[in-house]
Parts: sequence; C-alpha cells; structure tokens
Amino acid sequence: MRPSPRTLVKIALWIVLSLPAAMMLHGWWSDGTLAMDLIEPSGDMAVRLMVLALLPGPLAEVFGPKRLLRSWLGIRRTLGVAGFCYATLHLGFYAVDLGALSFMIDEIGLPGIWTGWLALALLVPAAATSMDRAMRALGRRWASLQRVVYAALILTFVHWLLLEWSWQKAVIHAAPLLIAWGLRAAKRYQIRQRRLA
Repeated sequence: MRPSPRTLVKIALWIVLSLPAAMMLHGWWSDGTLAMDLIEPSGDMAVRLMVLALLPGPLAEVFGPKRLLRSWLGIRRTLGVAGFCYATLHLGFYAVDLGALSFMIDEIGLPGIWTGWLALALLVPAAATSMDRAMRALGRRWASLQRVVYAALILTFVHWLLLEWSWQKAVIHAAPLLIAWGLRAAKRYQIRQRRLA
C-alpha cells in the first residue's frame, strides 16, 4: 500500500527537521566537536521550533485561515514535538559536557538551570499527547494540557536570559511571537469595542 501524500509530506518534514541534529551529532562523534559547543545551537533550535509551533495560532486569528496558515497549523504539532526533541538533545549535550550526574545535581539549584529543567518537564506531557489518538481520548482536556507549552516557553526564555550575558539574541527569537500575540490582543480588543458600541 502506497503512503498518502500527507504521510509523505510528514516524513519529508521530519527528515528536514532532523538534519541540524544529525549534523550536530556527526560533529560530536566524528569531528571532535565538544559537547559544550553544541549546547547552545541545540537550545536555539528548540526555541526556534517552539516559536514556529506557537506562531500560526495567533496569526490565523488575526489574518484568517489563509491557505499558508492552514498548512502551517497542520504541522505545528510536528514542530512542537521536534522542539521537544531538540530540548532533549540540548539536555544530552549538557549532561555529556558536565560528565557526571553529581555535577548536574550540584547545579540544579541555580536559577539559570532549574528553569531549564522545569521548562523541559512541562514539555513532556505536551509532547507525549501530541498525537491524534491522544487528542481524541482527552477531548477538551487536550487543549488545556497543550497550553503548558506557553509556560514552558516563558521559562525557556528565562533560562536563556539567566545563562546568557547578551539578551539581544533571546529577544530576537521571542519577537515574532510577541508581535503575533500583540496583534491578536489588538484584534480581540477591537472586536470587544465593536460589540460594546
């Protein structure tokens, strides 16, 4: 039985999303790249994918369900799961860099560290329930469970800002989502004003 076009698109998307991870792992295994040097790029990819997963919702509300946004909405769960995978890879490189569980435990009380752990913990239930079967089984509770991603993203940015001396990069990554949320808030305000008029 031939796979459907939708399945082929999903496979192609996963291949594309996996390429940066494959290059990072190849660099670490084969080229002698230090795990320490891969912590930042793996974390950056996790954030980018989380932002991309959250962007189409507010944009579709502001601009309507255009064809591009419908397609984007159709892959946002895949983007979110990929973001979780890169967050896990980020943790893996951090663990390899420290080299011992005791060192990780020693650092867990630092605000820049526990915020990252908490963000990853919040992403676990969202990633674990991102398939259609879980959506059907959970019903209305599914959307509530997925909303923890917003808290995870905020914690991720706090984690980033506490560990980076430069805040500009974090702001650049957050900017598209902040703009989209601002546009959505403005549109909702206009709708409320029209109803009250």
